Amino acid sequence: MSSYEKTLIPPLNFSMVDAGVYRSGYPNKKNHSFLRQLGLRSILYLCHQPLRPDNLLFFQENGIQIFHCPIDGNKEPFIGIDPEAMAGALRHLLDSSNHPILVHCTKGTHRTGCVIGCYRKIQFWSLTSIIDEYCRFAGPRMRLLDQQFIEFFS
Repeated sequence: MSSYEKTLIPPLNFSMVDAGVYRSGYPNKKNHSFLRQLGLRSILYLCHQPLRPDNLLFFQENGIQIFHCPIDGNKEPFIGIDPEAMAGALRHLLDSSNHPILVHCTKGTHRTGCVIGCYRKIQFWSLTSIIDEYCRFAGPRMRLLDQQFIEFFS
């Protein structure tokens, strides 16, 4: 194993959400050693595009199950998150037999933030705390439509 492969570099916007639940932006080859250390059982992938071949191969070689649940971002005025798509993603996330699980989209901010925000609602977090967590990852690019979706999701 090369020194490059021994270096543990987390993906963009990586964070632990809960025991056995992680979030991040799109992992790349330099993150594979780090992800291997997590002992992931599953990936919840929220983008529409197919996984890149290097990630697909890494997940397959490491016995990591892939749940591909494409979710549209909330982009005004015509594109929004489908509540059924969100419910499908949450079913995989809530099934503890899928843990440890990594939830990710491209940057780990908007789509991932909405999934984690809805997960927090199920955990009975206050809306203020949920939105605060969402904003920590979204930063100045936070979307009011995302916050509204989280608030009214049930």
